[in-house]
Amino acid sequence: MTDPNAASRPVQAVVLAGGQGSRLRPYTDDRPKPMVEIPGTGTPIIGHQLVWLAEEGVTDVVISCGHLAEVLQDWLKSAELPVRVTTVVETEPLGRGGGLKYAAAHLPHPDRAWYATNGDIWTRFSLRDMADFHTERDAVATLALARPRIPWGAVQTDGFGHITDFIEAPPSTFEINAGVYVFSPAFAGLLPERGDHERTTFPHLARERRLAGFPIPQGAYWRAIDTAKDLTEAAKELAALGR
Repeated sequence: MTDPNAASRPVQAVVLAGGQGSRLRPYTDDRPKPMVEIPGTGTPIIGHQLVWLAEEGVTDVVISCGHLAEVLQDWLKSAELPVRVTTVVETEPLGRGGGLKYAAAHLPHPDRAWYATNGDIWTRFSLRDMADFHTERDAVATLALARPRIPWGAVQTDGFGHITDFIEAPPSTFEINAGVYVFSPAFAGLLPERGDHERTTFPHLARERRLAGFPIPQGAYWRAIDTAKDLTEAAKELAALGR
């Protein structure tokens, strides 16, 4: 049976891989953050992302490089890639929004929707479902939303101030921007030439009710790799999941 939503789903994506990853040192002393390997997997973060994107129907990926770009480019040349990859390097700092706009200009289908993801995100959920959610809401941009676990134990109390329970690392009560996006073709034209789209474009779209938030399904894996502790925790979690 033909899927009526298939034609509107993106087949192209941008991966933002230009960050210095200073909090991941010494792992990032000789490589950009997306090239850091999660212990036990033998593959850098960017490799996992490209496989995931390919599994979700993406055929073309533009990777925006920055810090130690040549290390990432050399790996791409030697790896067996599941998608067609183009790399772009900013000749001068453009900020997150400007960098995204610059990368989007190199997508092969400017008249079609596209995914984007930060280069330090390790996740698995249905991008197809997220794209359908985006289309159903006629959004210009859709953000994936995660509920990360609080890194401390929490305490429950009753109405009299008695402690009733201790909960180790509970999920946050707030949703956060998970660093994965679906963008309509018009979105690139709304990005600043320089600057941060999360302070300009996103608030503007939110006021116009054209910005949507897709909750990552409960039980789906998501983690941002920011510190050495994140690497250790990701390795444990993936081992438990059998990946």
